[in-house]
Amino acid sequence: MPRGKTAGTRCVQLDDEQRCRLFGQPERPAFCAGLQPSAEMCGDSREAAFAWLTRLEHATTPT
Repeated sequence: MPRGKTAGTRCVQLDDEQRCRLFGQPERPAFCAGLQPSAEMCGDSREAAFAWLTRLEHATTPT
């Protein structure tokens, strides 16, 4: 995804089990490799994690 993706958009590199096809590969984007999950980010559900990522995306979108 050379132009990036919006929060909530499924990454094209995810397989049917939601696993990254590029994990551990040199082609994996530095951003993905540097994003480390935390309790703040993940919350207690998938929905909470997506809500956090959406807030992060809005907060960092260039104006």
